[in-house]
Amino acid sequence: MITMTEAAAEKVGKLIAAEGEPELALRVAVRPGGCSGFSYDMFFDSEVSDEDLSTTHGDVKVVVDPSSAQLLEGATLDYADGLDQSGFSITNPNAQRTCGCGQSFS
Repeated sequence: MITMTEAAAEKVGKLIAAEGEPELALRVAVRPGGCSGFSYDMFFDSEVSDEDLSTTHGDVKVVVDPSSAQLLEGATLDYADGLDQSGFSITNPNAQRTCGCGQSFS
């Protein structure tokens, strides 16, 4: 299951608050595609399946489907807001290769 840094949890919490729907969860998924084979997908979701795996980081609920969970085991979601990098990033020990943009892996 994926974990979140404190910075990522804080930013996601602020984004959920801005949506005005506190029951939203952050869904993290792995989809086929991208220049290296798989790509990450993140979005807010109000529908959680009984098969989904979930965890909570502070006030943020993170949901992952079973297939994606296998590829995200041990991964960490981080958020940075600086001059040299800005936005969310995933560090995934299961990725053998990543593309230059950091959005896809194999």
